[in-house]
Amino acid sequence: MSAATAAPAAGVRTDARISPRAHLRHTGALVRRNLLWIRQDPESMFDAVLFPVVFTLLFVYVFGGSIGQSLGGGQDAYVQYIVPGLMAMMGMNMAQGVGTGFNQDFNTGVMDRFRSLPIGRGSVLFAKISVEMVRMLIATAILMVVGVLVGFDITNWPGLFAAVGLSAVFGSALMWVFLTLGVVMKNAQSVQAMGFLVLMPLQFGSSIFAPPQSMPGWLQNFTEYNPLSALADLARGLMVGGPVAHELWMVLAWSVGITAVMAPVAIHKFRTKT
Repeated sequence: MSAATAAPAAGVRTDARISPRAHLRHTGALVRRNLLWIRQDPESMFDAVLFPVVFTLLFVYVFGGSIGQSLGGGQDAYVQYIVPGLMAMMGMNMAQGVGTGFNQDFNTGVMDRFRSLPIGRGSVLFAKISVEMVRMLIATAILMVVGVLVGFDITNWPGLFAAVGLSAVFGSALMWVFLTLGVVMKNAQSVQAMGFLVLMPLQFGSSIFAPPQSMPGWLQNFTEYNPLSALADLARGLMVGGPVAHELWMVLAWSVGITAVMAPVAIHKFRTKT
């Protein structure tokens, strides 16, 4: 048996001996390591800082007038529509970043070093997700500041915090998908390309940017079952007002389902990657 083949098996045995308390300690240490890396490389935060600014200004001032008229209120009405939708989109875009970063760590040899240490293999993945959640919350805070500057009215603070929390829950579920891609793809460019192919239909085939009533019938059927539509409509209901019960159950069901399927796959692929 080669050393490369033996390493994952040894990792599984080591992981089985580590207590939950030790897993938490390892996760905390890796979170600190990742945060220190961001401090040394502040350019890695450009997407979290610039994405909410660029997308908010772009959609409000380019599409706000025309789509806002269909909502019956012009640009002001569109601001109330698009800001909660962009919040729903935030988790998905941040999730893609965790996949590319994970892949780069493999290609630079960082992950080989981690897997040679007596630490929980799942701790590496949980630390990545934890730091990405911090980035997502920063991006969401910037989104809300820009949204208020362009006219978004925050009238329901508990609803706002609930929408942020549910967006984080769904975003963390998607991160398991991109962590898996980060392990199985050969390079970061492949992860980005695959992420683009997955994200674009989900984003634009949803109710994030425009009401689905104006879409063709077949696309309306797609948006009805699109989890991003459910999350966007849920955020609007919580922040602006409207029904939330059906959308809440859909978001939670998708989040639990994606995590239940993809988390074991991601951990297994990480343990067995040679």
